[in-house]
Amino acid sequence: MLWLIGKCIIFFTQAYRSRYWLGCDIIVFVIDDTAPKAALDTARAVVEIASDKLAGDVVLLDMCGSCSYADYVVLVSGESARQLQAVADEIVSVLKQKGITLTHREGIAASGWLVLDYSDVVVHVFAPAERAYYRLDDMWSAARQVVRLA
Repeated sequence: MLWLIGKCIIFFTQAYRSRYWLGCDIIVFVIDDTAPKAALDTARAVVEIASDKLAGDVVLLDMCGSCSYADYVVLVSGESARQLQAVADEIVSVLKQKGITLTHREGIAASGWLVLDYSDVVVHVFAPAERAYYRLDDMWSAARQVVRLA
């Protein structure tokens, strides 16, 4: 038997008869509805940090329902390898100060594409040529745009 009460799912491992419970084991799962808000707060912080570092064409996409590995994706462009590195380093530094740890980092600025993985938020820092080539904006066109700063 399964009941949903408020923010808890209660699962009974054995059925009951009439008014008497027959040795039921009760398992309670608490639904954490703060995770999407925390992910959105992280994504908005990334947008603000990238904007402060003068990154161009910043896009925040709501990926809920579009993909299984992240709630939000942030796409950012920089004009040079130096700017790409500065934007990525600033994002990592500021989020670390806020207690948000980087799960994985991939790529180097010289390649024109850096990826910062914060589990629920994935950040792509592109050079303009790589962004135009891979066209992630088009690939994820079904996702809702939360923010776009051109």
